[in-house]
Amino acid sequence: MRLSEFSYHLPKERIAQTPIRPRDHSRLMVLETKNSDIRHMYFFDILSFLQRGDVLVFNNSKVIPARLYGKKETEGAVEILLVRQLTENRWSALLKHIRVHDIGKKIIINGVPNLTATLSACNKEYVWEIEFNKKGVALRRALHIVGSAPTPPYVHQISDLKKYQTVYAKHEGSVAAPTAGFHFTKPLLAKLRKKGVSFCEVTLHVGPGTFSPIRTDDITHHVMHPEYAILSKKTAKLINTAKKKKRRIICVGTTSVRVLESFADRHGILHAGEKDVNLFIYPGFCFKIVTGMITNFHLPQSTLLLLVCAFTEWKHTGGKDFILSAYHEAIQKNYRFYSFGDAMLIL
Repeated sequence: MRLSEFSYHLPKERIAQTPIRPRDHSRLMVLETKNSDIRHMYFFDILSFLQRGDVLVFNNSKVIPARLYGKKETEGAVEILLVRQLTENRWSALLKHIRVHDIGKKIIINGVPNLTATLSACNKEYVWEIEFNKKGVALRRALHIVGSAPTPPYVHQISDLKKYQTVYAKHEGSVAAPTAGFHFTKPLLAKLRKKGVSFCEVTLHVGPGTFSPIRTDDITHHVMHPEYAILSKKTAKLINTAKKKKRRIICVGTTSVRVLESFADRHGILHAGEKDVNLFIYPGFCFKIVTGMITNFHLPQSTLLLLVCAFTEWKHTGGKDFILSAYHEAIQKNYRFYSFGDAMLIL
């Protein structure tokens, strides 16, 4: 299977630059795989498609203010994207305007007095390790003062971090939002709960690996970067019980899908734990847990689009073609794409 098979043309004006207000007024494309039906709704209409006993699975990771700006001691400007916390004061990071021979040099961070980061190592993929001169609570406070939302490059304005969070975000650690959750509002969640839909949470701290481009046309050669995930005993028990009762397990976003499928054994039973996950899901994958998915519209040739194609193919013969035809229909009907865009429900 070639990467070129997962391409489509998207006009630039279809890329959403800001979220819809209120969030649950975004559009919703519903794909019913049993009859190949496509329906055009609004996200608040999801109440009509979810039923008592369904289990919604949310990724509760919270985005950190991961984008920093600074300068070298020689005055050259530097941009830092924090990737993952390693210790109280050490982070892995992606850097702009830095070269490999800059190891050992110090970056003066803009916006707060006396905050610096020393370049300590760089791997072959140009992910750096940096060491701040503050740690713990002091460093966290400083980052929240100077850091900004790590919105993706196709969003042309720096977003308020509050706009780049889900309403249920809890645990800091992501450098990109689990954007399928953007469409939920607290009133909508209350209505779903009243209807008898069950909620549970997982944690996957989204790193740049989720969005790293596939650089080989043979998709089987792509390797996902690891991301830290947590599946609690409570969530594992709830989903295992729901599966036995043949209730629908509907994941909010591709990150929730990857957590559940990564923690499932070959018999389709979830086991609680914490670990790095790098599961790459592409067509041909056999899903053990997930029976439905809420997701956004993804970039061409991305790991996210491949996952959605894999899920739809698992439920529907010709799933890739079904998804791509749905994407073309979304473009024709002026849906909004990518992080701040509209949603898709696959059942």
